[in-house]
Amino acid sequence: MSKIAVVYWSGTGNTEMMAEACAEGVKESGSEVTLAEVSSFTAADTANYDGVMFGCPAMGAEVLEESVFEPFFTEAEAFLENKPVALFGSYGWGGGAWMNDWAERTRNDGAKLFGNGLAVENTPDNDALAECRKLGKDFAAQI
Repeated sequence: MSKIAVVYWSGTGNTEMMAEACAEGVKESGSEVTLAEVSSFTAADTANYDGVMFGCPAMGAEVLEESVFEPFFTEAEAFLENKPVALFGSYGWGGGAWMNDWAERTRNDGAKLFGNGLAVENTPDNDALAECRKLGKDFAAQI
């Protein structure tokens, strides 16, 4: 059985909702899942998992949240070589460029990126949450 971490930061609760749905999908696949808000997870913890799903909303000029998530992810990059990774998050403006940039950055870290990241505009509706569950389930199935 695979061990998968779903690690997220959420300012308004949108990305937290997505993280919970992703974790449900992982669990449905039969894998072991740890759902963790980024402040309760260390970068080194990523080494203890077969795969990691990271969630962060777009902030400012379509960047990762800068005071908590960005420093964490910068540290975590050292542990991503050949690690299966999936990305998700919400945004309220722009076209989702932050997700494209984050996906490219993650690939450049040597991670085995699953897809191109799941970006949801504003509060996830039932369809978006179903996509998150599917992402978690599909991600777990490929590990």
